[in-house]
Amino acid sequence: MTRQFLIAGNWKMNCGPADAAELLENLKKQKQELADVVDVLVCPPFVSLSMSVNYLHETDIQVGAQNLHFEDEGAYTGEVSARMIAESGCNYVIVGHSERRQYFGETDEIVNRKARKALEHRLAPVICVGESLDQRKNEKHHSVVEEQVKAALNEVGHSEVLDAVIAYEPIWAIGTGETATPGQAQEMHAHIRTILAEMYTDEIAASLRILYGGSMKPHNAEELLSQDDVDGGLIGGASLKAESFTEIITIAENLS
Repeated sequence: MTRQFLIAGNWKMNCGPADAAELLENLKKQKQELADVVDVLVCPPFVSLSMSVNYLHETDIQVGAQNLHFEDEGAYTGEVSARMIAESGCNYVIVGHSERRQYFGETDEIVNRKARKALEHRLAPVICVGESLDQRKNEKHHSVVEEQVKAALNEVGHSEVLDAVIAYEPIWAIGTGETATPGQAQEMHAHIRTILAEMYTDEIAASLRILYGGSMKPHNAEELLSQDDVDGGLIGGASLKAESFTEIITIAENLS
């Protein structure tokens, strides 16, 4: 069966417009040699979004934001709404990344409100879930992730959820150079799919893409993407260089 992988790059707080233009130019050149059977997404910081959308408008590379506010407008200095993101030409938005939860106090309720607001404005939310090292050591990782998935999708209907993407990011493997083993990744992705089947239907659970978001790099991408329930990657550091990002896309393409 052909797999429709999604390879997404989360640039985090890197690449203002000038650096973004250089990175995207290199990415466009290298991606021209590929067969375009893998969905590709880049998520620059807000200041580089409009430029990235314009720069990529004649390609099949999608652009997403890294965060949003759950209100449409108002006195929220420094925040950006789903409506603004959609008007800028984006198709996706990352919701509930562990760094947002850890550093900015985002709760499961806030993640849910953001996911629902994204869907309201026809943005596909990439909903991040994952456990800490202590939670895994104490064998609470399954229950923690289950709680996060159910909370994030609370009051999201059967038709709406089809536009969502789940990203499993073991917190202990983000930016540390560590990574879950392929077996650990597969186990949690299968667990998430079971949760989705219980919340919705087997068909919906099978159709939703679950990305791995814990330090995927060219040297481990093939093993991770070969797992039955790993439908792509949410890439951090390796997405900041066109060569390494394209290499991961190529690996996904060869597995499709």
